[in-house]
Amino acid sequence: MNAAAQRPAFPFAALVGQQALQQALLLAAIDPGLGGVLVTGPRGTAKSTSARALAELLPEGQLVTLPLGASEDRLIGTLDIETVLRDGSVRFSPGLLARAHQGVLYVDEVNLLPDALVDALLDAAASGVNTVERDGISHSHDARFVLIGTMNPEEGELRPQLIDRFGLMVELDNCFDPAVRQQIVKARLAFDLDPHAFRASCAAQQAGFVERIRAARAVLAGLAFSDALHAYVSQRCIEAAVDGLRADLVMLRAARALAALEAAESVTTAHVDRIADAVLLHRRHERSESDAQQQPQAQTRQQPQAGAQQEPRDDTNTRASEDGNYGYLPPEPTGITSVKGVIPLNPKKR
Repeated sequence: MNAAAQRPAFPFAALVGQQALQQALLLAAIDPGLGGVLVTGPRGTAKSTSARALAELLPEGQLVTLPLGASEDRLIGTLDIETVLRDGSVRFSPGLLARAHQGVLYVDEVNLLPDALVDALLDAAASGVNTVERDGISHSHDARFVLIGTMNPEEGELRPQLIDRFGLMVELDNCFDPAVRQQIVKARLAFDLDPHAFRASCAAQQAGFVERIRAARAVLAGLAFSDALHAYVSQRCIEAAVDGLRADLVMLRAARALAALEAAESVTTAHVDRIADAVLLHRRHERSESDAQQQPQAQTRQQPQAGAQQEPRDDTNTRASEDGNYGYLPPEPTGITSVKGVIPLNPKKR
């Protein structure tokens, strides 16, 4: 074991001014199926320090770092096809995803990775399973880990299709509060001077986080979502004009993880409000005026006033839509005006 591996990590409990990041990391630790956390911000905002600190709180305490130049084989593992052809047995060489099982997979500068590599990361993070396929031969193994990706926006962005697949996102900024800056620097200096003594001073708080994560995981599946909560989440996502339904799913799961973390008896709208920013930050779109006008009209059509007489429904347009003629309008009767010099419609009755 090298000196870097033996170096103590800065305690999670001692992080200063990072409440939003700490909450997002804890929620991902409780429910890794959220899809990981994307952390953006300038250099020196404790992105990597926070990732290492979280790993200590998990049962395995394993932190796996993906190098920037890593190949796909190193990430997902490899299959020895010659062994399969020779004696019919599958010989699998584990990759970084297998090593990260039950721990933290940390990816610095995730925006600089090839898209195929990011896809493989996000697939495994969301499903908890890694599958390797080569020439018709496949092998699957558990890969349940907390994915933490960091990036500096000044060095480039992730494609929208990829950034949306991260469950939560936290945006860090430079701190310009003198009191907070001093507190951060004092904590770091104390840690560098005597890491073991500094960590000992945070031991009780660290143990508290470990216990809270364990207890939250145990009760997570037992927390149900009410219809009212579903409706509230849907409304918030509609107002943010998100694409698809991933935001709804992540928002519900993140709110449930927060409720479990706080040992709440049920998931409430207050839990939703507290995690909404992390869910919507990278998914929110500006709504056009026409979209804003269409929503109240749609709600009015769906909920007619009590006692109002409804006109008979004409299913002609509906049937046309079902046949694929979208935008088709049914014929409407029009008046007929007699014009001199034109043959009558029924000459026999003239």
